[in-house]
Amino acid sequence: MLEADLLISGGTLVTSQGRRTAHVAVRQGRILTLDGAGLRAVHTVDATGLLLLPGGVDTHVHLMDPGSTDREDFPSGTRAAAASGVTTIIEHSHGRPVRTVRDLEDKAAYLHGRSNVDFALAAHAWPGDTGAVAPLWQAGAAFFKVFTCTTHGIPGHDAATLRAHLQATADAGAISLIHCEDESLTAAAESVLRAAGREDPGLLPEWRNRDAEVVAAAVAAMLIRRTGSRATVAHVSHPEVAAYLAAERARGAQVYAETCPQYLLLREDEVHAHGPFRKFTPPARARHDEDEAALWRLLRDGGLTHVSSDHAPSTPEQKTSGGIWDVHFGLPGLDSTMAVLLSAAAGGMLAYEDIARLYSEVPARIYGLWPRKGRIAPGADADIVLVDPAARWRLRKEDVLSKAAWSPYEGMGMTGRAVATYLRGELIAEHGKPVDRRTGRLIDRSVATAATGSSVQA
Repeated sequence: MLEADLLISGGTLVTSQGRRTAHVAVRQGRILTLDGAGLRAVHTVDATGLLLLPGGVDTHVHLMDPGSTDREDFPSGTRAAAASGVTTIIEHSHGRPVRTVRDLEDKAAYLHGRSNVDFALAAHAWPGDTGAVAPLWQAGAAFFKVFTCTTHGIPGHDAATLRAHLQATADAGAISLIHCEDESLTAAAESVLRAAGREDPGLLPEWRNRDAEVVAAAVAAMLIRRTGSRATVAHVSHPEVAAYLAAERARGAQVYAETCPQYLLLREDEVHAHGPFRKFTPPARARHDEDEAALWRLLRDGGLTHVSSDHAPSTPEQKTSGGIWDVHFGLPGLDSTMAVLLSAAAGGMLAYEDIARLYSEVPARIYGLWPRKGRIAPGADADIVLVDPAARWRLRKEDVLSKAAWSPYEGMGMTGRAVATYLRGELIAEHGKPVDRRTGRLIDRSVATAATGSSVQA
């Protein structure tokens, strides 16, 4: 009789299509069958009463490694990922941008043996440098990060250079992740605020204002359609942006809409009390309960296509080491994104099936990681999270494994928690404690054989 390496027996398997009792057998890192109750196995896990979710696929992560490892590095950031239930990330760090094939190869070599989860690496788009697109895509870049405003030291694209970049990606078959804030509007706002001598945290939503995001996203979506390219608009912060993207999608644009927990749970006015600990961009937009409810509805109905953490940590000391204009943008999120989604499902804001779709299946499809990643099915990598849906706990800073050592959700009561995380059938975290064997691998995008792009259900 065929013997499995691992049998996870009796759990409730969750996919975007529904739930069923499963006996998941794993052999040589891949899922052998979902009906392996009669198989012998070297290791058997009784998952009765637990949910089996596909490992989280977090496609917007900054681990600052190499570059700014005092803020975060791969060992610490991927420990946080593993403990929370994330098994695959796509990473790009702005401190040392990837602009050439040599940059990508050097980074991949440097990261060998530094990750606890599987990972792909993104490249940076530079205005006017469209000749770099095809070689970087052929070399394995997961996507091209594009800014429409100068941020983190990366120059912004105007409409002309954005169109040229998108045409180059269409020609190469590549995909982009676009940070949408119109530079002319943010620059004009900054000029007024600085002239007024503003130094208070309340300047943030006025500087990185709603109009800037809406204008840039609307232009980007239109250009995505007109060039026939594929792209995601990053960290959609409010429903108006999602509406412009949906309108272009209805006209045939292959444009996806990513959001993050900070836009679902944090409020615009919190910046007054929390200052630099709410400095991220675009900033939180929600002003009342209905704003938040509208975003949750968009997640349920597909108007927002997927979720990522946009993990971009800084330590408390770094967040308070200068004025509000000068300290780093960004929040830690790998420790908490899965927990936020599980708690939302327990509270009825989402279904567990939505989590499988939003944080595993759709991002894996969009970025060419499907069918090896993002699903629990025969032939897929055995990236599996065992979840206790009834677990009640409160997020403490002591739970944060990121170098940030804090969370914007600290003190928040959660329901549902990852109790074990498997990467290719190997236990990489249990009860919030990572194993830290650093067995994560760089993903070869060619492992994906199913169609992506227009086949993605948005």
